[in-house]
Amino acid sequence: MGGYEAKVHGIFQGEPINAHDPRTLAWLIRRNGLEMAHLSRGSHIGSVFSVAEIIAVLYASVLNVNPADPKKPDRDRLILSKGHAGSAVYAALAETGFFPVEELSTHYGNGSRLSGHVSHKGVPGTEISTGSLGHGLAIGAGMALGAKMDRELWRTVVVLGDGECDEGAVWEAALQAHQFRLDRLVAVVDYNHMQSLDFTEKTLALEPFESKWRDFGWNACSCDGHDTEALLETFAWAWQNAGTGKPSVILAHTVKGKGVSFMENDILWHYRTPQGAEYEAALKELEAQKP
Repeated sequence: MGGYEAKVHGIFQGEPINAHDPRTLAWLIRRNGLEMAHLSRGSHIGSVFSVAEIIAVLYASVLNVNPADPKKPDRDRLILSKGHAGSAVYAALAETGFFPVEELSTHYGNGSRLSGHVSHKGVPGTEISTGSLGHGLAIGAGMALGAKMDRELWRTVVVLGDGECDEGAVWEAALQAHQFRLDRLVAVVDYNHMQSLDFTEKTLALEPFESKWRDFGWNACSCDGHDTEALLETFAWAWQNAGTGKPSVILAHTVKGKGVSFMENDILWHYRTPQGAEYEAALKELEAQKP
């Protein structure tokens, strides 16, 4: 694991990098994610890359959270329902000051608190452990309902995968959120059009996806999930919907494996681990994109 620390310090020595700029944080998520997957021989790097800008915008610009006080009562709650992309959240937390960046080197290691799927156990800034798909939206709806009953103004954001939306529990939670008028609940779907072994449309078609959410009583909007400005505008739209009596969903269109050419839209990189020449090639491409 020590090799990772050496690489981290080598990459980030010199001129400081502004992790509070969404585009820069998205790059840091990818760069750290690649290193974590490489060292641990872990998987899901394609999912980490597709969600990078979504997580970056949330932590850099949108969420009311404070690394100096991770449990402050009025914080916004983020649930990564697609828990297999947990290294994206770990990287964002580390780069924004919740814990040292060097600890990312322990990801997936025996005894590490940074488990392969995102965990809240001892990890500052995480709300819930996830990984069994289909449950995050229900948990988020419960949190949002509790906040509403207590007249609290904090917001709940749930990031889902598109393949995860095959789960009936997602749509049961969507109905509940509408029933209880949870207009401070926002779902974001990392819509990379792939799941596990194939394209979503070849597995269980989601389209017309946006209208489905509207039929379930939600405000719905689509955007480019790799355009940080578009994401910021769409989150602003979602916040403005507080008071409408409807929850909101953002369908963020993304590319699985975004940022490394040979990983993009290749389903192999849902499970494949970057090693050898593939790791070196991916590293070279990401380094060329360094802010």
